[in-house]
Amino acid sequence: MRNPTSPDLTLLAFAREVQPKAWVPYSDFRVGAAVFANGEVFQGVAVENAAFGSSLCAERAALSAAITAGCQEIDALAVVGDSESPTVPCGACRQALAEFNPVMRIIMGGRTDEVIVMSLEELLPEPFVRGYLDQDDQ
Repeated sequence: MRNPTSPDLTLLAFAREVQPKAWVPYSDFRVGAAVFANGEVFQGVAVENAAFGSSLCAERAALSAAITAGCQEIDALAVVGDSESPTVPCGACRQALAEFNPVMRIIMGGRTDEVIVMSLEELLPEPFVRGYLDQDDQ
């Protein structure tokens, strides 16, 4: 774990700003996220669905916004949830993020002032990445 920097706290503030917009009629657990890529901030929120498998995590929503804008390298992600302790990205989000930078900085917050900063590599040490899909022609 690392101490949060001023840019970390700024990105976390963008995640907090969008968090109230989360659509969570089933869990009532609001999550907001913000990614920093190409010098810009992209926000996303959790969007639940009655068919739970169709729900979308805030982290992947923010990632999708960045990708839609043409970013292909994500520098950092901040996520904040309604929990007392900092909210961590789920496994599916960790895997999705690894596609765009397996060592990106992850800033996590909750309802308190406690902030955890880790690399994605620490949160997901062995991601399934592009290299596994390479085929040997031998």
